[in-house]
Amino acid sequence: VGFIYLFNLLQVQNVAWRQFLRTVLDFGEADLNILLVVSYVCLFLGTLCYKYFFLQASWRSVYKLCIVVSAIVSGLQLLLIADNTFGIPDFWFALGDEATAEFISGMQFLPGAILFVALCPPGSEGASYAMFTTALNAGVLLAPSISSMLLPIWDVSEEALEDGNLGGLFNLGMLTTAIKLSPLLVLGWMPHSRTDLKQLCTARAGTSVIGGALFLTVIFVSIAYILIVGILNIVDPGWAGES
Repeated sequence: VGFIYLFNLLQVQNVAWRQFLRTVLDFGEADLNILLVVSYVCLFLGTLCYKYFFLQASWRSVYKLCIVVSAIVSGLQLLLIADNTFGIPDFWFALGDEATAEFISGMQFLPGAILFVALCPPGSEGASYAMFTTALNAGVLLAPSISSMLLPIWDVSEEALEDGNLGGLFNLGMLTTAIKLSPLLVLGWMPHSRTDLKQLCTARAGTSVIGGALFLTVIFVSIAYILIVGILNIVDPGWAGES
């Protein structure tokens, strides 16, 4: 569960990317909506792909594949920023990036869900599954906050993009790509399969009181931070320095 939380927490995005598509590449609402629809379709296809082709594969191997491919796709955005798309039109290049990223997200969803179900002790399945999915959602919701906190490091404002100053956007893209690779450092926390998970649960560390207290502390602190950021975004837009 700790790996799932960190994996989703570190899926930071270059949040100035959409502004780049609008300001520099002149993508309209129709273009952005097509990207969104195709991405959601690929998210579903990624889930089906895992179900029919990778269901018996090692969870650790699936996540390793997802992390590496996600970083590669994030790195491809740098080519579009540098206007080096190998002759592929900007829209189709961006569409391929978005579609592949969501396909990978779909691939990694089911292993986490299966892990949570396997961890649920008999008699408290509902409460346990709710707690585990809360951990997952806490990581998912914290990632955009971290992404926004990275914006002030370089100038990626709309004015800078309009003036053709894309250096900050490129640097931010390199940083977010590197962060997406960082879950590889804790990939060993993820069991290979249900058999490994059962062995983990029977070990003494699987019933650690300290571990449980740490888990709950991280979850409650994450939820508190999400609520605070949400309130600040309402009462004081731009408080984090984003434009």
